[in-house]
Amino acid sequence: MTAAQKEVRAVADLDRVLVLAGGLSPEHEVSVHSGRGVAEALRRLGVEVQVADVDSTLLDRLVQDPPQVVFPVLHGAAGEDGAIREVLELVGVPYVGARPGGCRLAYSKPAAKALLAAEGVRVPRGAALPKSAFHDLGAPALMDRLADRLGLPLFVKPDRGGSAFGAAPVGSVQELSAALVSCFAYSDSALVEEQVQGTELAVGVLDTGDGPVALPPVEIVPDGGVYDYAARYTAGRTEFFCPARLDPATVAEATEVALTAHRVLGLRDLSRTDVIVGTDGRVTFLETNVAPGLTETSTFPMGAAAAGLDFAVACRELAHQALLRG
Repeated sequence: MTAAQKEVRAVADLDRVLVLAGGLSPEHEVSVHSGRGVAEALRRLGVEVQVADVDSTLLDRLVQDPPQVVFPVLHGAAGEDGAIREVLELVGVPYVGARPGGCRLAYSKPAAKALLAAEGVRVPRGAALPKSAFHDLGAPALMDRLADRLGLPLFVKPDRGGSAFGAAPVGSVQELSAALVSCFAYSDSALVEEQVQGTELAVGVLDTGDGPVALPPVEIVPDGGVYDYAARYTAGRTEFFCPARLDPATVAEATEVALTAHRVLGLRDLSRTDVIVGTDGRVTFLETNVAPGLTETSTFPMGAAAAGLDFAVACRELAHQALLRG
C-alpha cells in the first residue's frame, strides 16, 4: 500500500479514538501532558478524540460505548506493567502499543536487562534487591558489599517505574543509604548498578505497518549533569541534540540496540530505549519504555521530527493500524 493509499484509508476508516491519560502513578502529570499532545495531534487531522483517565467509570464506558481504538498514554504502574492492556483485551477494544506480556518484560528493568544481555548487548553490572534484604541481612554490611563488588560511583533506581522518580547517582556508601531510602519510596525493590559515564541517548522505535524503524537518537545534556524529573520536563533545563553529535558507527550501534530491545521484549507500534555511550565508545543498554513521553520536551517526538515524520500523521497511522488489527 502506497503512502497516498494509507492516507486515504486512514481518513476514511478512523473516526473515534479514546486517549487514556493520567492514572494514579507519580507520573500522572506527565501522562496528562502526553495525552493532551496526542489528542491535539489527532484532532488536527480531523479525528474525533475523547480523553479519559483510568477510574471506576472506564470499564463501563468501554463496554457500553466502545471507541474504535484506545491510545494508551499512561506512564508508570498499570499504564506500563500490562494491566490496562489486559483489560482492553478482555473487553475486545483495539489499542495502540505493546501487548501485556511485552509490557511486563520491559517494565521490569532486571528482566529486560537479562534478556538484552543474553542477546549480547552490553548492560551495566548490578544487583536487584528488595527492601527486605537490607532489613534482614543488615543494611550497612550489604551496602559495603555492593560498593566493593560493583565499585563507586553507583546508580540507584527502582526496579520498575520511570521519569527518574526515586533514581539517583551515588558517590559514596553514605550517599547509597540516602539513595535507597528515596528509591524505596517508589518501589519495594531497588536496582543498584555501576554508574556508566558518558553520553546519554534516547532512541525511539516506530512501526506504522512496514516493520520497526529506529528514529534518529536524541543526545541528552542536562544542565546539572543528571537527567532527573526536573531536567526531563522543565523547558530549558536540558539541551537536546538530534541527530546526536556522534560518529555514524556509534549511532548505528545505538539504533541497533533499540531495535533489538523492541524485538526481544516482544513490543509493537512504538517504544523508546535509553542507552549510554561510554567514554570507551561502547553502547550500554539502560532500559526500554513501552509508553514513551509525548510531551513538548519528550525525546520521541524530537526523533520523529528529525526523521522527517509528522507527529500527528504518525499518531493517526498508529491508531489506524490498531483498528486494522482489531
